Amino acid sequence: MRLIRTEDAAGHVLCHDMTQIIPGVTKDARFRKGHVVTEEDIPVLLSIGKEHLYVWEKTDGMLHEDEGAERLRKIAQNENMHPSEVKEGKIELIADIDGLFQVDVGRLYDVNSVDEIMIATRHTNMAVRKGDKLAGMRVIPLVIDEKKLEEAEKAAGKEPLLKVTPWKLKTAGVITTGSEVYKGLIKDQFTPVVEKKLETFGVTSDDGVKAMCKDMGFTIPFKKNMKSDNVLVNEANKYTEDGKTPVSWNFSTMPSEEWKNGVGSALTSYAADPTDANWAKVTTAFVDGWAKEAAAAK
Repeated sequence: MRLIRTEDAAGHVLCHDMTQIIPGVTKDARFRKGHVVTEEDIPVLLSIGKEHLYVWEKTDGMLHEDEGAERLRKIAQNENMHPSEVKEGKIELIADIDGLFQVDVGRLYDVNSVDEIMIATRHTNMAVRKGDKLAGMRVIPLVIDEKKLEEAEKAAGKEPLLKVTPWKLKTAGVITTGSEVYKGLIKDQFTPVVEKKLETFGVTSDDGVKAMCKDMGFTIPFKKNMKSDNVLVNEANKYTEDGKTPVSWNFSTMPSEEWKNGVGSALTSYAADPTDANWAKVTTAFVDGWAKEAAAAK
């Protein structure tokens, strides 16, 4: 390439984009690389401060910035992502799916150690959504020695530097405890925060409600509660409907921490090995332990 006066540029081919900035209106390439300058273009070029222009003269062994950016894209891009249009020597990679974004940090460091090139990415092991920008790459000078791109390609190896793996969706549930929340005395400000975090991984509150109520058989203290298929839960609800008073699992109602731990330990043993003998231990811990606590309180 060579530098010439803009007034003499008619008929020549631009070797890089020409950006026009009008505050509040545009900041984009007014003329693209490869554009053949006409007489009508010259006043526009002068108005954006271009008194001299680089026009293209192909030299063996030297690459234009756009060609170099395309070579960098090839060593970075993997499946589940697509490139932007090359613009002023820069290409961006954009996620095609929701998933986990990963970078081979060691190889990226080796590539970026090559002079006059640059690949910038998000941090590795980050959650991304479809449409998120993953990386940007460019050749820093207007033209670059092709040997430097070959060096970068060698440092990168055969596998792409970047990867987006789709989520393998799992079920998650949130249990918010506390009688003050259940009775509406205070607003639950914790659950919405957790739900927002889970949505990043494709898990919604409806998924959690179904898992808790149907798959696990629980009754949850929220408006979205679904009728449980758990026979024990339904029997407990029937007792309450018949006028029996349930015992809240909180410190103000329990006789003592010792009684709670004893019943909890017995229930854990029964859950691990649901035999009649272990259920008898649950009954003993609950009834006899309560009687013991009641006698001690007199």
